[in-house]
Order: sequence, then structure tokens, then C-alpha cells
Amino acid sequence: MSDFRIVAAGDAAWLVEWPARIDPDVNSRAVILADRARQLNPAVRDAVVGYCSTTIYFDPLRIDGTELELELRQIASTLPVAPDTSRNEEISIGVCYGDEFGPDLADVAARAAMSEADVIALHTARTYRVYVVGFIPGFAYMASVDERLALPRRASPRLRVPAGSVAIAAGQTGIYPRETPGGWHLIGRTRLNPFDRSRPRPFLFAPGDRVRFHAIDRAQFEGTS
Repeated sequence: MSDFRIVAAGDAAWLVEWPARIDPDVNSRAVILADRARQLNPAVRDAVVGYCSTTIYFDPLRIDGTELELELRQIASTLPVAPDTSRNEEISIGVCYGDEFGPDLADVAARAAMSEADVIALHTARTYRVYVVGFIPGFAYMASVDERLALPRRASPRLRVPAGSVAIAAGQTGIYPRETPGGWHLIGRTRLNPFDRSRPRPFLFAPGDRVRFHAIDRAQFEGTS
């Protein structure tokens, strides 16, 4: 595919960009490019996936940047239009919706002209794709929510959002890994920690992962059942 461009991001990084949009096929190409770039040469320090881009960081003292750019161009030009994403296992997330765990659920339901149960049903009905991980360590931007739940961010962000809060905004959904300010609509909470440095794999989510939410009750959330 030739619908990409490669530009320098300083003297030790290349930015590969596709047309700007939230699209699973474009994001899949970015993920595959990142995987292959990491295997090219030990001088490649990292490859970071964006919605429709991959940034490859390298050591300019150990590899010629121009040669690396040519290799990246060759890889990017031969990526499939619709890459196979079946290698990613589905991650299941239990969520306790509403009440103090999801203080915005009632407002979301009112704005969408439906019941709280309908909001939960819509949120749990889809398999979401992780597009990028950022904002804070472990926060995964997942899309797309049902268009009826695609509300803009809150007009007034909260100063403190509890860790584990499950939220929606601008057509996406995500989980706050730790207490932090935030402007998304809080509809529930999970006990799963998206980022734990003590785990062999600290990050629970990576770009390209598939995620499905399911409702649990308070007893299950509190571990008493």
C-alpha cells in the first residue's frame, strides 16, 4: 500500500503515517509495522503505535537512519489492506455498573433516551479494539461504542476519578488504571488493573487486542460471592 508517508521525528526516529482516521485495518497495519520494526535491528529502540501511525525510535550511532527508512518503506508498502487480527485473544472484563461505581450511568441513559439497563446492554454487546495505550500507563483507548452512546466528554472534568473506573467519551471506552483527573463519563468499575509493574507483562492491554465487557453484581465485584 502506498497510502502512507514517512517523516523524520527528530534525528533518531521515523514517523510512518496513514490517512488520519480511527479504522481497524489502518491500525492493524500500524501494529504489524511496529512488530516487524522491533525485529529489524537491535539498534531499533522502540516502536510506538498510534491510531494511524507508528513511530520507530532508533540509535543513530548504531544504525544508518536512511537505510532504516528504506527498510520501513519496504515493509509499509507490502502490508495487507485488511490484516488478519485473529491472533489477538479476547480479553474479558467484569464491570459493576451504576451506583457509586458508575455515577454517570443515569445521565448517559437520560441523554441517550433509554434505560440504564439499555446502556449496559449496549456497552457489553460489542467487542472493542484497543487502538492506542497512553494518557497514563495502561489507559487503553478502545473503539467503537454504539453510536447512541457516543457522547462528548464531560463539560467539567473530575479532579479525581477512582482507579478501575470504566468510562465512555467521543465514541470510545476505557478503564482508568489509577486515580487521576478525567473528563469521561463513568458508567462502572472493574477490579482488574490495566497496569501493574509487578506482573511479568505490566500492561494488560496492547494495540490490536480485543476486549469484551460483561456485567457483574456488587457481591462479585467485592469478591464475596
